[in-house]
Amino acid sequence: MASMSYHISNLLEKMTSTDKDFRFMATNDLMMELQKDSIKLDEDSEKKVVKMLLKLLEDKNGEVQNLAVKCLGPLVNKVKEYQVETIVDALCTNMLSEKEQLRDISSIGLKTVISELPPSSSGSSVTANVCKKITAQLTGAIAKQEDVSAQLEALDILSDMLSRLGGTLLSFHPSILNCILPQLTSSRLAVRKRAIIALSQLVVTCSPTLFGELMEHLLAELKKNESTSTTRTFIQCIAAISRQAGHRTGEYLEKIIPLVTRYCDVEDDELREYCFQAFESFVRRCPKEMSTHLLSVIALSLKYITYDPNYNYDHEEDEDEDMMETENEEEEEQESEDEYSDDDDMSWKVRRASVKCLDAIISTRHDMVQEFYKTVSPALISRFKEREENVRADIFHAYISLLRQTRPIQTWLKSSDSSRKEELQLVILQNQVLSIIKALHKQLKEKSIKSRQGCFCLLTELANVLPGALTDHVPSLVPGIVYSLTDKSSSSNMKIDTLSFLYIILSNHPPEIFHPHVKALLPPVVVCIGDPFYKITSEALLVTQQFAKIIRPLEKASSFDAKPYVNDLFSSTLKRLKAADIDQEVKERAISCMGQIIYSLGDYLSTDLQPTLQIFLERLKNEITRLTTVKALTLIAGSPLRIDLRPLLAEGVPILASFLRKNQRALKLSTLAALEILIKNYSDSLKPVMIESVLAELPSLIQENDMHISQVAISFLTSLAKVYPSSMSKVSSSVLAELYNLVHSPLLQGGTLGAILEFFQVLVITKTSNMGYTELLKQLTAPFHSAGKSSSPSVLHKQAYYSVAKCIAALSSVCPNEATSVVHQFTVDVKSSKSTDAVRVLAFLSLAEIGRTTNLGTERELKAVILQAFSSPSEEVKSAASYALGNISIGNLAEYMPFMIKEIGSQPKRQYLLLHSLKEVISSSSADGLKPYVEDIWALLFKHCECVEEGTRSVVAECLGKLTLLTPSQLLPRLKKQLSSGSPYARSTVVTAIKFTISDQPQAIDPLLKNCIGDFLKTLQDSDLNVRRVSLVMFNSAAHNKPSLIRDLLDQLLPHLYNETKIRKELIREVEMGPFKHTVDDGLDVRKAAFECMYTLLDSCLDRLDIYEYLNHVEDGLKDHYDIRMLTFIMLARLSVLCPSAVLHKLDRLIEPLKATCTTKVKAGSVKQEFEKQDELKRSAMRAVAALLTVPEVEKSPVMAEFISQIRANAEMATLFENVQKDSSAAFGAEVMDVS
Repeated sequence: MASMSYHISNLLEKMTSTDKDFRFMATNDLMMELQKDSIKLDEDSEKKVVKMLLKLLEDKNGEVQNLAVKCLGPLVNKVKEYQVETIVDALCTNMLSEKEQLRDISSIGLKTVISELPPSSSGSSVTANVCKKITAQLTGAIAKQEDVSAQLEALDILSDMLSRLGGTLLSFHPSILNCILPQLTSSRLAVRKRAIIALSQLVVTCSPTLFGELMEHLLAELKKNESTSTTRTFIQCIAAISRQAGHRTGEYLEKIIPLVTRYCDVEDDELREYCFQAFESFVRRCPKEMSTHLLSVIALSLKYITYDPNYNYDHEEDEDEDMMETENEEEEEQESEDEYSDDDDMSWKVRRASVKCLDAIISTRHDMVQEFYKTVSPALISRFKEREENVRADIFHAYISLLRQTRPIQTWLKSSDSSRKEELQLVILQNQVLSIIKALHKQLKEKSIKSRQGCFCLLTELANVLPGALTDHVPSLVPGIVYSLTDKSSSSNMKIDTLSFLYIILSNHPPEIFHPHVKALLPPVVVCIGDPFYKITSEALLVTQQFAKIIRPLEKASSFDAKPYVNDLFSSTLKRLKAADIDQEVKERAISCMGQIIYSLGDYLSTDLQPTLQIFLERLKNEITRLTTVKALTLIAGSPLRIDLRPLLAEGVPILASFLRKNQRALKLSTLAALEILIKNYSDSLKPVMIESVLAELPSLIQENDMHISQVAISFLTSLAKVYPSSMSKVSSSVLAELYNLVHSPLLQGGTLGAILEFFQVLVITKTSNMGYTELLKQLTAPFHSAGKSSSPSVLHKQAYYSVAKCIAALSSVCPNEATSVVHQFTVDVKSSKSTDAVRVLAFLSLAEIGRTTNLGTERELKAVILQAFSSPSEEVKSAASYALGNISIGNLAEYMPFMIKEIGSQPKRQYLLLHSLKEVISSSSADGLKPYVEDIWALLFKHCECVEEGTRSVVAECLGKLTLLTPSQLLPRLKKQLSSGSPYARSTVVTAIKFTISDQPQAIDPLLKNCIGDFLKTLQDSDLNVRRVSLVMFNSAAHNKPSLIRDLLDQLLPHLYNETKIRKELIREVEMGPFKHTVDDGLDVRKAAFECMYTLLDSCLDRLDIYEYLNHVEDGLKDHYDIRMLTFIMLARLSVLCPSAVLHKLDRLIEPLKATCTTKVKAGSVKQEFEKQDELKRSAMRAVAALLTVPEVEKSPVMAEFISQIRANAEMATLFENVQKDSSAAFGAEVMDVS
């Protein structure tokens, strides 16, 4: 400490030197010391340092002054509070000094101090005290009107303070407002502008009362309209306020809009510009409140985008029609244009503001796109001729926004009505393509690079939205493309935009339309491949790759002669392929491009082909380029031209085999794809040694920790077994060991299981391996025979039984002769009293899988055996027997169906299991096969639909739903009739049955269901609680799987849905359990179903929800039962992403329940589960808070700032919040990470 004081004293002494260099170096050294975290100053040193730095602010040397100001920043956090106040006092006094230089340096000093003060949420008192000191001084400086520059600086600093520390100054807000408002009518424009900025920062944190006062004052002043100049200021001010606090401005819009609309017609261009800027801000920041005014704002904007009183566009259009002009005339035209670009002409600002306003409306109202195409689109197209370059760029941008809104929304929840809407929009757009091209045609030859770039960006978006749209217009676009690629004045970005447009149209338009233009287009692209800028080269290689496809489309016959162009394409790409010292992106694209050239034109390359393939071999050995090369070789190997790859295989295949060992998933997958195509197309050229090198690597790829790689590896083995059966004998033992592990894995399903089934079938059919049908069967079933014995090390997962049963059925289907004895053996296993449950379950499941496709009528004992198993003490055996009966019936409906119907009618005790069997039959049989039994089944099901057992009713409902899917036109009306049934049980069964008719795939029932789902959903108003619950579950299923069924009904359904989210006191009762009283809420399940349904609607029907009404019910849910709170926390996190502005609007009310959850303490004597529940609730609430913090501008909310400081102040909450934030950022990182 002493040495530090000595060092500082030394520096301070040097600062008093007469030599400015000494002072400069000493101040610089002091700054370095202050920036160190370890520095600690004693009181005396603090005083001296502060005094010296304040003195140096008045130094004669400017550089010393600047350094002294910079020192203030780190110093603020190193000295005690009263020293900071001393600094601030001195700076404020200097700000009002007569000396201009001192004033300037002091204001910079104050800004530096403010930027370094700890945020108010940190709980530091220094910030509050300093802010109060500064504010009092600043408001005084602003009120003194004689010194404008001091006013400007004070307003500037005040804006900084309000922006960063607005919440700390709450008590000063009224005085700040009273001080700033008069400045809006100042004679100096600069003062007005800074006053507007300060007010816009103030409204973010001020109280609602103060905000109301401000808005009323501004509205009153606007109505007065004392002078155009002040009116401009007030409109600017309202626009700035709405930009910063849109959610607050919304309620005043009804009064503001008529005034702003009125001022649009005043003959003042600047005022009009500000009016449109205000409209733009309202559209973006108050979307809900602006909805009713949009049409009038659109009409106004369309009127003023053509507002150009000083220019005659008709003259230009006449010229377009008469193209026979001489160059002299064109020059004259140019001169006359220059005359019109008068400095006093401000009309372009009005046009630009109105276009930006339209852009805002287009970008925020996806639901009005169809309307925009009818009104806005033609108007924008007609303005592509705009003479002012900046305005033209904005017009292009607005049209691009419209095209982006037209892009089909990429989602698996595609509803048919939204598809129809999109189709209609695209039809209208298609009809406007000709006028777009006409309007842009001339622009593409303009000298202005900005205009041409705008054209190409617009055309690129158009080609993306409407592939094939430019088919008839390519001839008129080619000259513009060539001009932009060859023009010496074209910038790099210009060339890149042109090439990327060319790539898009080459990709999504028919190849033959480009054939007449290859001669013109190819040379400039080839020149671009040699461009020194790597981004241009990279884009040009992509385009060249498309050209290789186009000049010789192999998938269809073409008369175009590609030969003259091959050399150009090949030699320019080869040059880039050979180069080693180029950008990674160019390397990869050169490899891909050459791969495409060889694929499409390999037979034209003659002697050049093999040397090029050798380069590929070199690139294969390079870690950086190997993945791209593997993909290129896969493409070449699949070429219909049968490219000769033999010289490559001897060295290439072992390299590919070594890639299967690498820890790079994408490389493994691409390598397996390459090897598979080589096996199929070059089987005669592959030597056993090559195949062995690959086989050695395969067993390690068949692992349950990556099912997709396992699937691809097994598919490759299947292809290998078909082409090289002999190779299987060398690999079978190691591969089969891994396959058995996989078959017995609980994770096996879907595509990987399908690949294993196919491999086993091929293995048995080829008969090369020492593994025949019997041996494979023995190995597959061995673990089950040992599973019941005490020595068995592990219990097999339920999924393993199903997987093995499917394998047995697949093997039996290709070995029918051996299968008969196996079926008999399974029947014996089931009957035998010595068999364990594991053996019985496997036997039943295997019989089920075999019986599904094979008629097992020869096994006479099967029915009796199955019925006997229904009485087994083991639930697994009973379930397997039920599954077996259903599947065996599918393979032999005529014999088993009457038997099953009879049994269901006569065996009440076995009813549940028999109904499960019936469900299997209905789910997997064809409509024609079941036709003779439909009436009997229908009658039987309705006999049991009022069963008291909910489990039985649920199976009956599933059977009814799936039966209805087979013949919807006959059965759906009959199901609807049952809605009027007197029994609530029957009604709940019918509604649940409808749930089973809804799937995420298109079905024949969809149009019929759409017409009558409203009747089924009327049960949301049913008097019975359980019926309402199942109705909500069905509503949720429809919203999740097929939103189009319910989208148009939401206006009627949502009030009933929201009604079910309310807590009903009449459903809460007390139950006595011994000495304790326990509260039971019978309405909880219904509320939970309602909130689940609301959550689903967020993803599928967001555009049909009134999000503010929706948030009111979310707010109620945040105060509900544990389960519902957990769900609403997730909803809140989702809403923060989907509707940030609405969440910001309701933030104050949403934070209260979150705060209550986070601060609740569990009673001391509570059970462990209560503590765990509360911890989980807190964690979920914290996740919601972390999500709310991602909402733009949330940090400006005083309520949020206070809550965050409360969290930080409590050690337990702070730790929990930090952990949650880490988890959420890690989850986000995983989402955005490139999972290759």
